[in-house]
Amino acid sequence: MLAARKRIACGAAVTALAVGLAGCSGSGSPETKSETKSGTKAEGGALGAKKGPPKSAVRLIGDGSTAYTGAQPGVLKPERLKPGQKPPQFVVFSWDGAGEDSQKLFSHFREVGKKYDAKMTYFLSGVYLLPKDKSEQYSPPQHAAGRSDIGFNDAEGIKNTLRELRGAWQDGNEIGTHFNGHFCGANGGVGSWSVEEWKSEISQAKAFVKNWKTNSGMTNEAPLPFDYEKELVGARTPCLEGQKNMMRAARTMGFRYDSSGIGNQVWPKKAEGMWDIPLQLVPVPGRKFETLSMDYNFMFNQSKTVNGDPSKHEYWGNQMRDGLLQAFGRAYDGNRAPLIIGNHFESWNGGTYMRAVEETIKTVCVKDGVRCVSFKELVDWLEAQDPATLDRLRELGVGQKPATGWQSYLTAPKAPASPLAPAAPDSGPEGDPGAGR
Repeated sequence: MLAARKRIACGAAVTALAVGLAGCSGSGSPETKSETKSGTKAEGGALGAKKGPPKSAVRLIGDGSTAYTGAQPGVLKPERLKPGQKPPQFVVFSWDGAGEDSQKLFSHFREVGKKYDAKMTYFLSGVYLLPKDKSEQYSPPQHAAGRSDIGFNDAEGIKNTLRELRGAWQDGNEIGTHFNGHFCGANGGVGSWSVEEWKSEISQAKAFVKNWKTNSGMTNEAPLPFDYEKELVGARTPCLEGQKNMMRAARTMGFRYDSSGIGNQVWPKKAEGMWDIPLQLVPVPGRKFETLSMDYNFMFNQSKTVNGDPSKHEYWGNQMRDGLLQAFGRAYDGNRAPLIIGNHFESWNGGTYMRAVEETIKTVCVKDGVRCVSFKELVDWLEAQDPATLDRLRELGVGQKPATGWQSYLTAPKAPASPLAPAAPDSGPEGDPGAGR
């Protein structure tokens, strides 16, 4: 099982920053009806759920590992903002190296998402669908064939992960990629890979999903209900390294966005021909610095270990939850920039970060005007907007909102000096390098 290989794959490969940790997007493991929200559909353009395909609309692809089953059910249809209309508050919860192991966190958060009307993005590591005895089919750049810093999977782990991937897609969630071997730092880490090496890694990540039946021998299992060549439109790199060359490769291979960067809570823009939607700096309550909006970064700043002082577990989880809620509040009441949150299916420090994420979901996703969406849904919405409207939104800094209101700000022509409310103070670097100390 995947849980048997639990360890932190990033370790010293991650560069420390004054804001906390530069980010770690990988771990050693792969990792009811929604509540009614009055007003949610009224703000930011109506979004209607697409109907699912008829059950008979199944066309197997390749060896039958994947299949075309029609339009994805439960996906929100974007509509362009009307002049002067207040933007919705988007929140994206995403999971790196998504896989189902003995912790059963993938299946748990699928249920949480359904309960609170939260669509999410699951970044699958391709090697989690590759059996260990077929490991030499993976030829990682700058490493020997069959090498992976997060190992491979067994039959039970593959079967369980496939079950959750099917269900996640049918629930309206997105299946992205976290690539394969999770190589970080020096000595062949993804940060040193060329564009051509990234193309090889991407092709292999796709191949392990598109050919899992052949590789695993599980020919009687149901296919994944999507065409992965079309489904895969975005990614997050291991340890947030190698973004530039990855994007240069991915933009030629059907990708529309990347979430490997480090940024602030402002409206996203394009880079390298793709949407650059980074993780964001968010408050760490009680500290003088901000850290990335990811469980690993809170953990590293708090304990530097996955098994820290048990007496502090509850406090650490509350600190992460409250930091995310503060970040949400300054966007919700300010510039309405999408809040981007990254996680791993891990029980670090007694599972306190999983509790923090779940409490954040159930608090924010039920609020009026809030849409908890996948990256793909966010990108669809962005691309449906008038470019001039997006330009105006990008003028707003962290926590800023139009002093004269949204109606005036998004209706009036751009002025030389836009009337903005005072910006929230920058609570960024204040000389606290690396982890909390």
